[in-house]
Amino acid sequence: MSELLTLMQVGAPVAAAGGGAAYLRARHPAAWWSTVGLPVSATRLTLSYDAVMEACGLSVAPSRLRSFTVGTATRREVGPVPPHRGALRPTATGMRVRLRLAPGQEPADVVASAERLRHAWGVHAVYVHEVKPGVVELRLVGFDVLNRVRMPRRSGAGPLRVPVALREDASPFVRDYRAIPHQLTLGATLSGKSMYLRHLVAGLAGQPVALAGIDCKRGVELAPFASRLSALATDPEQAAELLPALVALMDERYDLIRARQGIAPSTPDEEITSDIWGLPEHQRPVPVVLFVDEVAELFLTACRKDEERRDEMVTHLVRLAQLGRAAGIHLEVCGQRFGAELGKGATMLRAQLTGRVCHRVNDEASAKMALGDIAPEAVGAACAIPAERPGLAVAGDTSGGWSRIRTPYLSLADAAATCDRYAHLVPHLPALAPFRPTAPVRPAQPPVPLAKLWPVAD
Repeated sequence: MSELLTLMQVGAPVAAAGGGAAYLRARHPAAWWSTVGLPVSATRLTLSYDAVMEACGLSVAPSRLRSFTVGTATRREVGPVPPHRGALRPTATGMRVRLRLAPGQEPADVVASAERLRHAWGVHAVYVHEVKPGVVELRLVGFDVLNRVRMPRRSGAGPLRVPVALREDASPFVRDYRAIPHQLTLGATLSGKSMYLRHLVAGLAGQPVALAGIDCKRGVELAPFASRLSALATDPEQAAELLPALVALMDERYDLIRARQGIAPSTPDEEITSDIWGLPEHQRPVPVVLFVDEVAELFLTACRKDEERRDEMVTHLVRLAQLGRAAGIHLEVCGQRFGAELGKGATMLRAQLTGRVCHRVNDEASAKMALGDIAPEAVGAACAIPAERPGLAVAGDTSGGWSRIRTPYLSLADAAATCDRYAHLVPHLPALAPFRPTAPVRPAQPPVPLAKLWPVAD
């Protein structure tokens, strides 16, 4: 009886500790990783590294010099040599470690073994990134970071750079308009597409940039941000007037650039530019970002007169997509579907949109519209997005790379409050002055955080 009591006394703390760890892992995965997951996974990796590398086929035969040296000194046979491992670097969501590949190996060999490494070291996922030729970095993620999105403190924000989502490897997804000037964002109703758009508007609100919008849903998506917008069109008729004004603004900026190029022959080459970013700061016009929500509404027609207006609007959009980057004009095109069936010019416009973000869609054809021409293997990932995970998307670009991302929750009221706070930053652009919306009058509110967690159903 005394032995049974002793066992119960010893087992109770162990059971309590196990239950506490299970609760932490379910409800507070970041705290669980820092206290339990990280020490366990780091120990597994350290103790089993050589065996796991050999089991995955990543170890190579030792060199003759190594075999001779070790054999002479220890009188034993030298086994296969794994890739040289650097020091473990713990993070808030996992670990990072660099590997120096052996001659003849390539990063694809490690990528093919990522799933085996995940199971061997007991982590949620393993991602491989090439650092330089011969060196790769393993990014081990301890838990599902896309379940409860928390943006890292160092998110890479900057001029025309907006950290808008979190990648599945726990790194921030930054929308960089200098690197990817135009983007197409697709998503069905309640897929999180509007949340993605709110983050872009709220992130750009505090920067010296002009924001313009075309929202053919009577402005229900973009009108709350009117205090920070330089122009807003809420129906196709207004869009047909705004787009020519933007094209005229683009032509003015090209005249400015050409005038700069036509200076004296003795001018140094570094002062000659082909875009606005090479102009002196006092002459550089402010960048313009045009948000187009429900772009399909611009393509729909009911009569012949509408067809003429549609063709004119599409022509202006294509011109802005082809020539706008050098003039500092960027497009953010959003919709539920986008493809050749919309009509003349749709495919040409899509070809100019370098960045692609595809949220949950209603059919495979929509995913192929967004990703099929740049990353065919990403189409299946986009079709597998569950409805209970709003904000989850697949992001890719014309380089062929893609990754899963998820946008943190941001309410419409919080995004509108951010725009109100930076309303004084609206630049003066005479070409867009006729389209300046009337800002709604709202009661003063205290500063609000930019991002919150998505509501979790479980």
